[in-house]
Amino acid sequence: MKTKAEKRAEAKAAKARARAAEKRRRALTVAGAAVVVIALVVGLIVWIGNSTSSTPAASPAATATADAPTASAAEATSAAFPPVPEGADPALSTKPEAKAGSGEVTELTTTTLIEGTGPAVESGQTVTVNYVGVTYADGEEFDSSWSRSETFDFQVGAGNVIQGWDKGLAGVKVGSRVQLDIPADQAYGENPTGGQPAGALRFIVDVLAAS
Repeated sequence: MKTKAEKRAEAKAAKARARAAEKRRRALTVAGAAVVVIALVVGLIVWIGNSTSSTPAASPAATATADAPTASAAEATSAAFPPVPEGADPALSTKPEAKAGSGEVTELTTTTLIEGTGPAVESGQTVTVNYVGVTYADGEEFDSSWSRSETFDFQVGAGNVIQGWDKGLAGVKVGSRVQLDIPADQAYGENPTGGQPAGALRFIVDVLAAS
């Protein structure tokens, strides 16, 4: 039979073992929690890395798109037509209406609709123009630089255009809008080939530059 001293010793030892066991349990709990936290942090870092690499801003295609002209830039480019000279009448920014004429066109006639303030065009110069062309008899439009949103350049007097243009635009001031009534013999003739209009023609021409 155990003495009281032995019983007290055993009780103390049991308490010591219990305290040790509790410490180990707590240590394992803390360690386990730390592992979970570390795993979560690592997982979060990996997820952020993957998310960043898949965003449009990091892809080559997105970079190329960012360097491309924006819609507003394209609209600005389109809005630059026509290139009206500085100080010219704002009406040159609007397409004119060319109507049919009356009577017979027997000679070339240049009628100034808007007089510009720039220098007069000389033979041999290259001019930049906007124009609308209609048949004189019925006013049917057959050509227009406005419909292409593109001006037309040519050398005055070089024979690269019809005579009515070579002769009718010489002396016209830059910034002017003129009406050219051109007889058939200074246009494409009465029986042209290649789809050109026959007979007398009427052009409304804006002279935008000369050099």
